[in-house]
Amino acid sequence: MRRHALFFLVFALILGAAAACGGGGETIALPTTAVNPPEQPAEPTIPPTLPPTLPPTLPPPVMATPRPTETPAAPEEPVDEPEAAVNLLTAADFGENRNRLTGELVEDPAVLKRRPLAIKISNAPANWVRPQSGLNEADIVFEHITEGALTRFTVLVYGQEPEKVGPVRSARLIDVELPAMYDAALAFSGASVGVSRKLYGSDFSERLLASGTDGFYRTGEAKPLEHTLYVQPAGLWRALDGMGLNRPPDFQQMMTFTSEPPAGGTDASQITLDFRWEKVVWTYDPETNYYYRTAADQPHLDGNTLDQVRARNIVVPVINHVNDANICEEARNNQCVALSVEIQLWGQGPVAIFRDGRRYDGTWKREGRRDMLTFVDSSGQSIPLQIGSSWFELMSIYYSPVAVAP
Repeated sequence: MRRHALFFLVFALILGAAAACGGGGETIALPTTAVNPPEQPAEPTIPPTLPPTLPPTLPPPVMATPRPTETPAAPEEPVDEPEAAVNLLTAADFGENRNRLTGELVEDPAVLKRRPLAIKISNAPANWVRPQSGLNEADIVFEHITEGALTRFTVLVYGQEPEKVGPVRSARLIDVELPAMYDAALAFSGASVGVSRKLYGSDFSERLLASGTDGFYRTGEAKPLEHTLYVQPAGLWRALDGMGLNRPPDFQQMMTFTSEPPAGGTDASQITLDFRWEKVVWTYDPETNYYYRTAADQPHLDGNTLDQVRARNIVVPVINHVNDANICEEARNNQCVALSVEIQLWGQGPVAIFRDGRRYDGTWKREGRRDMLTFVDSSGQSIPLQIGSSWFELMSIYYSPVAVAP
């Protein structure tokens, strides 16, 4: 990543201005209200070893709100699985054999008794890291910008067990939120001093699985060392077993699902997302009911199978992004050249949900620290996802709006 420091800096200088996006894009209005939950537990007071020397490159916060904290909830009682699953699936509809991250039935309910894994995967440079392994077997994938304009993934592995996932890279500030949302363990290669402080001071610090944990290995490929680290989820679950932490997840404020598309929405057979360093296009196939991913004008493949990356749902929350002036991600000559980006994934904001070849606009919400993202329309009714895997494309409010082709 250091060899791309100049690339990051050039993009950072333009990050405060929204770029125009072609293809008939639509502007998504921002909400005017946000929840204001209490702060999360205090962090240890370890001073950073390298204070950044450059000013923040993003504009001031537009809708900054305090982080949510956990709200105690009454334990759920198990419920029987309904015979049909075509109507709205809420928490009451999930028995012991339905995956709460995808709405899918599983053949072996025992797989849902293990803890979800949040695994950090690199996405740049493309010639070194693609095709990444494990994307099509993840329940949920989060794509987010890092410092500069490059993107990185956090994949949620739970209902399926990929043979391998990777290449594994370092965590970012968004990973202070995601494991709390999904009661997950975090597998990563390391982190900057500032991000490490937050991770090891978090409420899931006992579930941090850094490189060296059972399951991590180097491929020995002839490429830069940082792009050769992979992990076998089976090894991570063994490590959690040994620590007494491989327990069934306690999900809070869950998403809803339907096998039939809800009423309303507009046609959306193609979605274009401009991340500035490359454009991502999702194209809908009505025969399979999947969206298929293209990046930089090339089909994006899964390294485990060489199949094109696909998902049932493409979820595009628009979120405030703010540089953290206290955390440096890239330094040269004892000077910071790239500040860490805080993606404020709490409160609420606009969202566009794509499923079954249609687009549904609404509001994303996250009120409690352990809550997943949930989605409502203008009347306050839940917007359900299609049963199956989801990609969450976390877009900055400073970026171009999503462009959609009917």
